[in-house]
Amino acid sequence: MYMDIYAIQNVPPSNINRDETGNPKTALYGGFLRSRVSSQAWKQSMRHTFCERMGKDHVGKRTKNAVQVIVDAMLDHRPDCDEEKASKYATLIFKAIGVKTKPSKRAGAASGKPATDYLIYLANTEIDQLALLALEWMDQGKKTAQKPDSDMQNTVEDIFHNEQAVDIALFGRMLADAPDLNTDASAQVAHAISVDAIRPEYDFFTAKDDCSENDNAGAAMMDSVGFNSSTLYRYANVNLTALCEQLDDIEAASKAASVFAEAFIRSMPSGKQNSYGNRTLPETCVVVFRGNQPINAVEAFEKPVRPSEDKSISQIASLRLIEELHRIEKAYDEKPKHAWVTSTIVSSDDLESDEQLVSLTALINQVGAETKNELKQCQQNR
Repeated sequence: MYMDIYAIQNVPPSNINRDETGNPKTALYGGFLRSRVSSQAWKQSMRHTFCERMGKDHVGKRTKNAVQVIVDAMLDHRPDCDEEKASKYATLIFKAIGVKTKPSKRAGAASGKPATDYLIYLANTEIDQLALLALEWMDQGKKTAQKPDSDMQNTVEDIFHNEQAVDIALFGRMLADAPDLNTDASAQVAHAISVDAIRPEYDFFTAKDDCSENDNAGAAMMDSVGFNSSTLYRYANVNLTALCEQLDDIEAASKAASVFAEAFIRSMPSGKQNSYGNRTLPETCVVVFRGNQPINAVEAFEKPVRPSEDKSISQIASLRLIEELHRIEKAYDEKPKHAWVTSTIVSSDDLESDEQLVSLTALINQVGAETKNELKQCQQNR
């Protein structure tokens, strides 16, 4: 069972996702330059909603300072513990599964403290369990300089194989040094691209020194920054069956599915937000449950959308998206099991009889309820 989520979202002048030059990211699609927002940027924004809606016990942290995170948890459990000694046992945790650490040299990081070569995703529940294990090894007098034995390795691996955090189950986890502990993502998030062709623009600005001499007419600084405005097509999908298997709980999977839908719809990357105030909500959202495969309908915008006298780009794009979904469903016999639409533009006359026009709150509630029903039915049919 798959959940497809589509969104048409108008974004005013902004620079929410920058490239290496500091300008908004772009992509060529259909032979035209489009605005682009990377999936990584949008997923980072979505993770904040996960924490708010699911609670910290159901989410994780992604960091190179995983050793220090475990040390902090050890000190929470045992405040009188020697921090330097705790760091050696926290490092031993990662040594047991083959993850290498080395003294950090990064600016702003805890200088000289152990850090991993790459970001490691740890569930908050895993952090607590690993901290307790490190304290147990400390009490047992395990040798931190020696190679951990197989029992120590198995104990750490068992913790990683326990109940998954929701964001790790959705977005996956890769441990390059311990591939057996990797988690396949149950969600896929596409790079958002604009439905309309864009032209990069640049804002030249100056700043005045408030404490300068009164007869100084010059600017204290001058600079320019790239921006664009566009209407974005956004898409994501969730393998609900895989999500349930990873969380090992239908209730948790149904809650995660509804939170994912809400987070995808409501989130916005935060790049340059104070300079542009670009926070918007989508004009149209479509959520579809499919039993065969997920379907990205981006081809609806291979030809860029242009406004007409009586319809905006967002209006035309919303109707194009729905019409393309109807064409795909008829041509490939991909009739959805459930379909909901939340829109400020689309009316019920534009929809098929089995598509429901609902508010966002109703959409989120129905996603959770139908996820639960479908997963229960899948289990019964096995």
